[in-house]
Amino acid sequence: MFRIICLVIGYFLGCIQTAYFMGKANHVDISKKGSGNLGTTNTVRVLGIKKGLFTFFCDVLKSAAAFYICFFIFKQDPVVAGFYGSAGAILGHDFPFFHGFKGGKGIAAMLGMMLGAFPFPALIVYIIAILILLSGYVSIASLSLSVLIPVTLYISGYPSEVVALTSALAVLAFIKHRQNIKRLISGTESRFDIIGKLKPKKKEM
Repeated sequence: MFRIICLVIGYFLGCIQTAYFMGKANHVDISKKGSGNLGTTNTVRVLGIKKGLFTFFCDVLKSAAAFYICFFIFKQDPVVAGFYGSAGAILGHDFPFFHGFKGGKGIAAMLGMMLGAFPFPALIVYIIAILILLSGYVSIASLSLSVLIPVTLYISGYPSEVVALTSALAVLAFIKHRQNIKRLISGTESRFDIIGKLKPKKKEM
């Protein structure tokens, strides 16, 4: 029963769509611009790097918040409760009820979930994901991250239920990235220059 409660708690936290509300604050409907995805990458493309990073950190934090709220409420099995809380946040992010169940792809929220597994498994996942991200292909970093999470948790000795849950979330991530996968296979996936976005623009003389 506590698992369902954790999923519900996490789901409503996950429905706080940072990209959507950031767009509204700037008089833009993010879901109708760029890729239409309510996530970090599309927010950066539409609103710029600063607003995109703000969106990213908020999406990470809402998942981490769901983890720790459930962790501290359900003392009988806090780790499992925490991961179910974050799983709910990922589902809420991907399928927000107030927006026709059309949201983001849940990768930032998956990173937030890993804050509950800090430090060792989280650091491994973060470092590898950052290295892949520097290649410029966000989708490859995202898909790699989704696979690394259950693998790292398994190696680190986490409960099999947690490994199974995060494996299911990895499958969901692949489903959400199916168009990206098609473009990767066909060689048409566009690069996203993270370093270039972070560099300050030179002032014209």
